[in-house]
Amino acid sequence: MERIYGFQLMLVVCWGIFVGFTWCQDNADAVSAVYIVTLRQAPASHYYGDELRVNTEDFDHGASGGTTRLDTPRSISRRDGHNSSYIARVHDSLLRKVLRGESYLKLYSYHYLINGFAVLVSSQQAEKLSRRREVANVVLDYSVRTATTHTPQFLGLPQGAWAREGGYESAGDGIVIGFIDTGIDPTHPSFSDGLTKSPYPVPEHFSGICEVTKDFPSGSCNRKLIGARHFAASAITRGIFNASQDYASPFDGDGHGTHTASIAGGNHGIPVVVAGHHFGNASGMAPRSHIAVYKALYKSFGGFAADVVAAIDQAAQDGVDIISLSITPNRRPPGIATFFNPIDMALLSAVKAGIFVVQAAGNTGPSAKSMSSFSPWIFTVGAASHDRIYSNSIVLGNNLTISGVGLAPGTPMDTKYTLVSVIHALNDTAAVNDMYVGECQDASNLNQDLIFLQYYNSSLERDESTKKVVKFGAVASISGGLKANYSHSAPKIMYYSARGPDPEDSFLDDADILKPNLVAPGNFIWAAWSSLGTDSVEFMGEDFAMMSGTSMAAPHVAGLAALIKQKFPSFSPSAIGSALSTTASLYDKNAGPIMAQRAYTNPDVNQSPATPFDMGNGFVNSTASLDPGLIFDLSYDDYMSFLCGINGSAPVVLNYTGQSCGVSTISGIDLNLPSITIAKLNQSRVVQRTVTNIAENETYSIGWSAPYGVSLKVSPTSFSIAKGDRMVLTVSVNATMNSTVASYGRIGLFGHLGHVVNIPLSVIVKISYNTTNSQGAAD
Repeated sequence: MERIYGFQLMLVVCWGIFVGFTWCQDNADAVSAVYIVTLRQAPASHYYGDELRVNTEDFDHGASGGTTRLDTPRSISRRDGHNSSYIARVHDSLLRKVLRGESYLKLYSYHYLINGFAVLVSSQQAEKLSRRREVANVVLDYSVRTATTHTPQFLGLPQGAWAREGGYESAGDGIVIGFIDTGIDPTHPSFSDGLTKSPYPVPEHFSGICEVTKDFPSGSCNRKLIGARHFAASAITRGIFNASQDYASPFDGDGHGTHTASIAGGNHGIPVVVAGHHFGNASGMAPRSHIAVYKALYKSFGGFAADVVAAIDQAAQDGVDIISLSITPNRRPPGIATFFNPIDMALLSAVKAGIFVVQAAGNTGPSAKSMSSFSPWIFTVGAASHDRIYSNSIVLGNNLTISGVGLAPGTPMDTKYTLVSVIHALNDTAAVNDMYVGECQDASNLNQDLIFLQYYNSSLERDESTKKVVKFGAVASISGGLKANYSHSAPKIMYYSARGPDPEDSFLDDADILKPNLVAPGNFIWAAWSSLGTDSVEFMGEDFAMMSGTSMAAPHVAGLAALIKQKFPSFSPSAIGSALSTTASLYDKNAGPIMAQRAYTNPDVNQSPATPFDMGNGFVNSTASLDPGLIFDLSYDDYMSFLCGINGSAPVVLNYTGQSCGVSTISGIDLNLPSITIAKLNQSRVVQRTVTNIAENETYSIGWSAPYGVSLKVSPTSFSIAKGDRMVLTVSVNATMNSTVASYGRIGLFGHLGHVVNIPLSVIVKISYNTTNSQGAAD
C-alpha cells in the first residue's frame, strides 16, 4: 500500500476521473491530507463470512488501467465481486453528497474487513464527513513502518539485510520455503504474485504441484505460492478426520499455517487492517521467496507423525530449499528414540539432501529440559519479544488509573461503565471454580492490587439480611489499546519458550547439544490469517491476526535463512545454521543483557539474564548473518557418527538409514557445532572445532570467559586465515570444583575486518578429584 503524506495541491482544474481516481480540485490554497473514513454499515465479511475471502480492497490502478492478479475472476467470488462494486458506488455517492462541488481524491474503497474508504481531503472536509450519521469514524492517516508488521524493522531488515542485497524486491529471490503446517489461504494478498512489476519465474529446481479440489480450485497457486498438497491418510484411517470440520485440501481452516507462511515469505507492504483499524503494513522476512505448502495438521485434532513424514518426504522430493515446522511432538520419545523418531529421521534425510530445517522449540517453558525439538541437524528456535507493545489502562471512578496491556479501542468518549465481578455476575459463590472464571487472564494481578479491589468492594451495597449484593457502585473506563509503544526494552526470552539442556535425561547421556539454537521474535506477531481460520476467536473473519509462540519465531528464522541461501547458494544446512548462530546478539536494544522470564505468573518480575539454555547463541541478527566471516560446517556423515555413538543405537541406525555403524563414532561434544555443551565434565576434556573462512583474508584474536568452576584455555590465541582455508581450534576444559549446577562461559573470535564469532560454552556437571588445588587454579 502506498503511503501518502499531507501535501499542498497546486492544481486548479477539475480533472473528473483521472487514472481511476475520483479527482476534483478548485481551491489551490487548500492543504489536504489522507483520512480513513469508516461507515457504520457492516462490511462484506459480516454478510459472507462463510465464503472464501478473496480481496481486501478495490485496487485502483495507474494509467494503464490494468488489474492485479487478485482482481481476476479466479480469485473472487461472484457475490463478493458484486458486493465490492456496490459498496464502492455507495462510497462515491456519499462523497458527492457531502463534498458537492468540492475537491477530493478517493484512494481506496474498503469493503471486506471494513466498510469505508481512504480519501484525500482538507481538515474542513474531514469534519463534514465526520458529522454524517452513516459515518462511524474519520481518522487522519499516519506514517507507518514497513514491514509481521514491525519485526522486520526491529530486526533491521530495511536498512540492513534487504538493502545490502538489493532491497525487499529481491529478498529471497529464487528460494523455495516449504511449510509443514495447517495449510494456507491462497486468496490472501500476502501470497499474490501480481503485486510486483518484475518477472516472478518459478525456480527450475522445484517440481511440486498444486492439488485442485473444490476448496482449493484451479488457479489457487501462482508464481508466489508454487506448490500445495495435503496429507491426511493416517487421520482418515483412524476415523478422526471430519470433512465437515476441516478441508480435505491444502486450504487452511485453522489459520496457523497461513500465519507462519506469511511471516517467513509473505509479500511486502500488505496493509494490516483488523476490525477497521490499520496496524501498519506487513512483510515476510524474505518477501520475494516462493512458498510451497504441505498440509499435515488439522484444526480439530492436530496431526499424526505418518502424515507429517509423508509431507516432509514430498517437500524434499519437490525441491524445497528450506523446511519450516512450527509443530512439535506431544511428548519426547524416551531413551535413544529421542533422536530415532520418524519425524526427526525424515528431517535428517532432508538435511542430507541439502535442505535447511527449522523447527519451533515448543511452548513448554520456562522449566529446564522442556525442549520439544532436540536433534542436532534441526535448527531449533525459541521465542523472544520485540519492542512493540500495545498498552491501555483502566480508569476507576475515583480517578485512579491502573495500567495494563490490550489490543482494543478504549470505551467511547471516556464513558465509565459499571464494574461487576465475574463471580458476582454469576451470582453463585461456588463460581470460583466455574470454567468461565478461568477465562479471565491474569486475574491475580487485580487481586494483588489493593487499590482496585478496595475501590470495588467499598462501592458494593449488600442486603443486610442476606448479604447479597444489591447494587454495584464502582465504575471505570478503558483508555488506549490501539497505539503502539516502541520504547519497551527488548528482546527478552518469553516464559513459554522451551528451555534446554537437551535432551531430557536424568543421566545426562547424549545431552551435549545446545538447544535452542537461537531465539527470534515470537510474541505479539501480526501476520496473515486464513479467511476461515478458527484457531483464534478474536480474529475470526479477519485477514490478519496477532499471535504468540515459538510457532511464530521459527518462520522468522526460515525467512532469514532464505536470504542467506540466496547469497550463498552452495552453503550446507549446517553452514546456514552457523551463520545465524555465531552472529547472534547477546544484548537488548538498551545495550543490557538479554533477560529471560522465569515464571508464568508476573513474568516481568520473575526474570534474570538469559543463559544459553534459554536463548542458544542469542537473538538473531539478520544483517550480520549475511556476513559471518567464519562458519562451522557439518556433513550428513558427522550426524551419522553421532547417532552411532549412542549406546545401543547400531541396530536402530541400520533400520532407519540402511547403513551399518563403523568403528569411528563421536559424541555430541565432538560435533562441529558453533557451541560447546558438556553435560558431564569428568576432570577435563579437550574439544576441537574447525572454522572455515568464507570472507577475505583476515586475522583473528581469541578471548574467552570460563564457566564457574571451570578453567579454560583456547589455542591458538590468534591466527591469520585466508579465504577458503580452515583452522582447527583446540579448547581445553578443566573442572576446578565439584558442582551439579550448570554454568556458562563464552569464546569470542574477533577479526581485524570486523567479524565477530560467538561460541557459547555450557557445563552442567563438574567433577574434580583435587578440589583444593584446582580451586586456586581458577583464580
